[in-house]
Amino acid sequence: MRVLVAEDHRVLARTIATGLRRQSMAVDVAETGDQAERMCLLTDYDVLVLDRDLPVMTGDEVCRRLRELRDPPRILLLTAAAGITDKVYGLQELGADDYLAKPFDFAELVARVRALSRRAPKPSPVVLRHGGITLDRARRGVEVDGCPVGLTPKEFAVLQLLLEAHGDHVSHRDLVRTVWDEHLDPRTSAVRTTVSRLRGKLGGPGVITADAGLGYRLHGVPGPLR
Repeated sequence: MRVLVAEDHRVLARTIATGLRRQSMAVDVAETGDQAERMCLLTDYDVLVLDRDLPVMTGDEVCRRLRELRDPPRILLLTAAAGITDKVYGLQELGADDYLAKPFDFAELVARVRALSRRAPKPSPVVLRHGGITLDRARRGVEVDGCPVGLTPKEFAVLQLLLEAHGDHVSHRDLVRTVWDEHLDPRTSAVRTTVSRLRGKLGGPGVITADAGLGYRLHGVPGPLR
């Protein structure tokens, strides 16, 4: 899942972004309204966490403009204005998908972002299975032939994308776009290193193959019954 956090308070923006990344989300940050709009025009974000009180262009105006797009991101308004009138205005007049007042509990923010992502077309099933590998998105758990396996957030997100491909290839570009944020240098070995560690945790080199020009493909756990 790819998320844009539009928040001009740098400490809060960094805190939100770090927390969401720990939940296996790819997160970018914008500090002004015009920057947020520009980034949404260039990148297909699943969810936009949008502060209403942004400099240069207000969050309200960003929300209005994005609603004119053919396929806008799901928008969660984040604001200190907690009155019922403010919430009704944000949801009905501005067209936001959700509304969360500051101060907020981070667990609630995560839950709301995930809920918004599930409203997107063709949501991924909660439990994904392939070749002896089971991934539970709700519990954030992974099992190999019934045995729990501990994955880092990035490893979890890569595995989820491979499982959602149902045995088809996932390109290096799609992995970068979905799992990592905009600051990843495409020349680095981050994707290759993460996939390599994931192979080791899932059972060996044959679990995930890298095919030149096509990308990565999940085969399943090797064994006598597979």
